Amino acid sequence: MNNRIIKPLCTAIALVAGAAILWQAYTTFQARYLRPFDNQATLFDGSLLQLPAKLAGPGPIRVVHFWDPTCPCNVGNQQHLGELVSQFAERGVTFHVLQKPGSHGQLPANLSSLQPIAGLPGSERLPASPAVAIWDRQGRLAYFGPYSEGAVCNSSNSFIEPILKALLDGRQVSASNTLAVGCYCPWRG
Repeated sequence: MNNRIIKPLCTAIALVAGAAILWQAYTTFQARYLRPFDNQATLFDGSLLQLPAKLAGPGPIRVVHFWDPTCPCNVGNQQHLGELVSQFAERGVTFHVLQKPGSHGQLPANLSSLQPIAGLPGSERLPASPAVAIWDRQGRLAYFGPYSEGAVCNSSNSFIEPILKALLDGRQVSASNTLAVGCYCPWRG
């Protein structure tokens, strides 16, 4: 064979083999290290959500964290929740946790101050977690929905800080039905 044919043929074979190796490495990395999340819009409807009788009525601003121990979306969310606790607990906001029924797990140490709630009327209709419900000082549901929108949650994209600040300033908030796209795990089932 002629060198003019062999050299381009070897180059083409090397390029195809290199592209195949890169594609295999990319798909292996994606399958092993990247966790996909359901990016469909999720509607959080709080119309039936109520505090348990022992927490209902006038009192402090109450935050209830809905937690599924098996949900991979908790990683960033739990760090953010710890920041919320350290920022707002000293200002009179109480923090509670409702664990997904039938699940088993323990919150990280930075969230050990969250007070567990055995049940919350209306929570059986929760579409997904992580989620949060906030009741104002009069015991009215001010917010129900996700901590943020998107794949990760932090103070720069959170819905929670502005709501808590407004409630602490005495302003009324009414956002008990929220539509958002983000990293959520199904609550039911």
